[in-house]
Amino acid sequence: MPPDVQSVLLDWNIPPLTTLALLITALVYVRGWLLIGRTRPEQFPEWRLGCFLAGLFTLFLAVASPLDTLDDRVLAAHMVQHFLFMSIAPPLLLLASLLGSYVNIPLFQLSNESVLSGQEVIAYGMVYVVPEVVNWPGAIVAINVGGAVIPCLMSLYLLYKHRLWVRGPLAALGVAAIAHMLARPVPGVGIVIPIFLPPLAALIVAFLLSWRFAAPLAYIGGSMGALIGADLLNLGNISGLGAPVASIGGAGTFDGVFMTGIIAVLIASIAAPTPLRRSMDPRKR
Repeated sequence: MPPDVQSVLLDWNIPPLTTLALLITALVYVRGWLLIGRTRPEQFPEWRLGCFLAGLFTLFLAVASPLDTLDDRVLAAHMVQHFLFMSIAPPLLLLASLLGSYVNIPLFQLSNESVLSGQEVIAYGMVYVVPEVVNWPGAIVAINVGGAVIPCLMSLYLLYKHRLWVRGPLAALGVAAIAHMLARPVPGVGIVIPIFLPPLAALIVAFLLSWRFAAPLAYIGGSMGALIGADLLNLGNISGLGAPVASIGGAGTFDGVFMTGIIAVLIASIAAPTPLRRSMDPRKR
């Protein structure tokens, strides 16, 4: 093998913060999969875990392998990296990400709080089933892995990768304001937001802030905005709702967090022009 080719293949640039975020995400997901797999193995087979880990590894290859080094010099390397980001990693993560919605990490318990049990609640056209509980100690405030932990880690990765330290928080604040206006405390469930309105808000805010970085801004704004505006700004309204588990990023908020991130990124990634499209545009020649 020629020395120059060998040097390129060995030129790995491993970003510490991104790698740490991916490792933490993988560990949290594997732990949740192991816990749930003991009781419901038929619902969460091994292929779903494999899809999620493969998606994370694809992201790692895109940012740490020689593809990232050659990104600014070789068009083919840039297009392969873009393909990994947009066409390989997202479907793999999507196939497995719903598992995280079943995992809640308890934070604290609301003392002397009575809870509802075994009911169906309708909010914004969605039917939410309040689980039947017996001898429940009281309302528990938790954080959902699929609706809060993973979106936070992925948003931090996107902020670091694209250096969106100003526009990223602005996108999140813009969507958070809209999500907070639409959020509704629902007895027995927690905080509920409509599914499709926050994605539209994320899409509009992302394109207003940056056409080039519309896709990562849509994910950051959509997922973090829905999480902050719906759950975090309504923590004071959880007491008295009677929800057995009031989960940050779970129940009525998970749909909004999940759909805002996925739908907004898919639409933005299709609509936003890639470098190849811009190079083929006759007006840019």
